[in-house]
Amino acid sequence: MNSVRHGMWLAIGLVFTGFGLVGAVLPIIPTVPFLIVAAFAFSRSSKRFHNWLVNHRIFGPPIRDWQESGAISRRTKWIATLTMSAGIGVSFLAQLSWIIIIIQSVAIGVACLFIWTRPDTKPR
Repeated sequence: MNSVRHGMWLAIGLVFTGFGLVGAVLPIIPTVPFLIVAAFAFSRSSKRFHNWLVNHRIFGPPIRDWQESGAISRRTKWIATLTMSAGIGVSFLAQLSWIIIIIQSVAIGVACLFIWTRPDTKPR
């Protein structure tokens, strides 16, 4: 049973790392939330992958900030807000149904509220 659980956590970590890497190159998909889930999964399955992710030069600092204090950098908050707003703009340009745009706007509003109520990271 432990090997099944171990394999499940490893698979989750790998899948979410993949999602995070896709998000690193596509502006509308987030990166850090996926990598936070991957780090969590790796902490239960692979010390090597967990250490690699948490100590990564680019991806490590926001993961560590979240793990240590639930903090999000001000820059990341602005980037997230702007990309989510751009998503609504694309929906308008694509002339999606108003109900879809309203649902999307409410979901994005809740996400922004969550992001902006997290503490800012401390300057390094």
